[in-house]
Amino acid sequence: MQQIVRQLAAEIKITETQVLAAVELLDGGATVPFIARYRKEATGGLDDVQLRELEARLSYLRELEDRRVAVLKAIDEQGKLTAQLRAQIAAAPTKQELEDIYLPFKQKRRTKGQIAREFGIEPLADKLLADPALDPHEEARAFCQPATTLDDGKPGPDFSTTFAVLDGVRDILSERWAEDAQLVQSLREWLWAEGLLAAKKVDGKNENDPEVAKFRDYFDYDEPIGRVPSHRALAVFRGRALEILEARLVQPQEPEPGQPSLAEGRIALHLGWSHQGRKSDDLLRKCVAWTWRVKLSLSTERDLFSRLREEAEKVAIKVFADNLRDLLLAAPAGPKAVMGLDPGIRTGVKVAVVDATGKLVETATVYPHEPRRDWDGSLAVLGRLCMKHGVQLIAIGNGTASRETDKLAAELIKLMQKQAPAQAGQAPIAIEKVVVSEAGASVYSASEYASQEMPDVDVSLRGAASIARRLQDPLAELVKIEPKSIGVGQYQHDVNQGELARTLGAVVEDCVNSVGVDLNTASVPLLSRVSGLSGSVAKAVVRWREQHGAFRNRKQLMEVGGLGAKTFEQAAGFLRIRDGDNPLDMTGVHPETYPVVEQIIVKTGRPVQELMGRAEVLKTLKPEQFASERFGAITVRDILGELEKPGRDPRPDFKVARFNEGVEEITDLKEGMVLEGTVSNVAQFGAFVDLGVHQDGLVHVSQLAHKFVSDAREVVKTGDIVKVKVLEVDVARGRISLTMKLDAAPARRDGPRENRFEGAGRAERGYAQPQRRGNDPAPQSAMASAFAKLQGRR
Repeated sequence: MQQIVRQLAAEIKITETQVLAAVELLDGGATVPFIARYRKEATGGLDDVQLRELEARLSYLRELEDRRVAVLKAIDEQGKLTAQLRAQIAAAPTKQELEDIYLPFKQKRRTKGQIAREFGIEPLADKLLADPALDPHEEARAFCQPATTLDDGKPGPDFSTTFAVLDGVRDILSERWAEDAQLVQSLREWLWAEGLLAAKKVDGKNENDPEVAKFRDYFDYDEPIGRVPSHRALAVFRGRALEILEARLVQPQEPEPGQPSLAEGRIALHLGWSHQGRKSDDLLRKCVAWTWRVKLSLSTERDLFSRLREEAEKVAIKVFADNLRDLLLAAPAGPKAVMGLDPGIRTGVKVAVVDATGKLVETATVYPHEPRRDWDGSLAVLGRLCMKHGVQLIAIGNGTASRETDKLAAELIKLMQKQAPAQAGQAPIAIEKVVVSEAGASVYSASEYASQEMPDVDVSLRGAASIARRLQDPLAELVKIEPKSIGVGQYQHDVNQGELARTLGAVVEDCVNSVGVDLNTASVPLLSRVSGLSGSVAKAVVRWREQHGAFRNRKQLMEVGGLGAKTFEQAAGFLRIRDGDNPLDMTGVHPETYPVVEQIIVKTGRPVQELMGRAEVLKTLKPEQFASERFGAITVRDILGELEKPGRDPRPDFKVARFNEGVEEITDLKEGMVLEGTVSNVAQFGAFVDLGVHQDGLVHVSQLAHKFVSDAREVVKTGDIVKVKVLEVDVARGRISLTMKLDAAPARRDGPRENRFEGAGRAERGYAQPQRRGNDPAPQSAMASAFAKLQGRR
């Protein structure tokens, strides 16, 4: 364990004491949010990001250590464990390198090399390798033996000729070299650094087929495998899985016909052998070639493809996680009456109104579009609902007919303003409309929880209620949906599903606990994401609330069945009670530190109500005055911070992007227009912005700022409201090129581009254009070429 602690400390760049404290807490059942928030003293202030990394690496290193013990035991039982081998196994830093060392000792089916050894040919192999000047056929005569017959009468191994014996030599040497861990690892690292990932279209596939055409940029492609971006790697692997593309690992230089390849040359170099025209050199060259072509080429390709996929998946999962975090922590509109509109054409627009608490109060279906085209009737129904329930916000799903429904909402707002003139010196209540991502709404509508939450509401109308609520509080509503169903990721179906679920689950948990949860209004899905609370305990909390009414204080949590002292410790600080018995229960101050607050009350001579929010008083206090062995200055400083801003919400203030009047379709956009929009998705290569024209525009990473930007998230995040200028509009392809450099000149169609980004793929999010062979024409513009990466988010 000490070795694991040292390694974790070196990797995360923290002290071994911090690692030991964190490991002890994690092993004791503490959650990452709890440790990051309430055990800063013990861990030296490790944050949730460091703790998540430590948790993941700790799991990996423990699995590696368990495997190391198993390998040592297996080799020892064979009587082949030497001191040198033990040291090699102890030093193996990864599971793959450990398996490389174990490979020669692994029990496997009987191979040709093993058979040759059983027939006593290994001494000949050693002899010829040691002295290539010997004549192989002359030496092989002594090893010839009669052909054998198996028990079932079939022919057995046959070493009756010198040619058969020398084939046995080839099999023995090639197997030996292919199991040389040092050689295998050196070939693997060389090809990772210099080899190429190559792809081409499978013969017979019709490139005009729309599904095949999505991969057109990979029909004749190669790129250094160690530098292939995540989206390109996953695109090639998806094309291969669909049997549209062939993918292979290519050496940096193809050999001339009849000449050894670079890989064969490196094997020979490792062995210290070279062809010098001696009698056995041709045989040894054949053995070297056999080692690469038969034994190592496919396994090395498999290993490097696995490595490439693993690294590409890490990037894709991180992009998904970052965008999910931004979406969950988006600004909440707060307690306002909201009308949710789930657009549809033939089936109509589904309408749901929720009050300021999120309770569904009324539903309807209107048919403003084809085929009924009941525009006026729809306005009348919506107007009545707005007047009846005091609607302040209209949330419009961004699916089919979203643009047309947005027009309907705009006309409704104008109509309401006319019908509700200002009262005696007061302005009329302003109604605002917001286009909301409806990703996952249909999944929620059909879920078991939705049927429990709205048992008497039609499935089609539940989606409209979800759209309305996610405007009020994105976090509280989106936790009801499986994270993978929220469309803010790349290649989510292509990556490791277990790792994706674990990472996204951690993001949701961290977001929920950073904001805190209202104990008296939170749903079961929201409560189940609170530190320490399982799904069953969350249900028990809600049952207690239904039977006994609202919680008056945090202590009452101990009355909930199945919620013990350990769970209370983990969860209490993240659960808020407004207007309860103790004002501290609405803050992030943990109940275990209430005695510290009592000391502060005594010191200041003020009740807690007079301390909360009084920065001028609290700033005069020194944390060291109240520190103790159990709660140090760091904890006291956090307590004072909570008292200064009790129950603060870390999320930004709610704002609505103002779409330009008259800009409703992509055809309305003109080069040079300056517009306001909402960032809908972010990838490393750029940000997509919703301008209200039912087609997101792309701000490439080079157009985000007047400085070098390597990752778009350095400048913007999902949900940000930004001002952009239109650089280029390609109506035919549905592509909008934007810039956040508002003083930038419009793009010249016939001139050089500032954007030097290598082109992206077509037709589907994530397909970026790779390096191409031959004299293929360059894409029209580098900006346009990046467009397909995140298209089709729904």
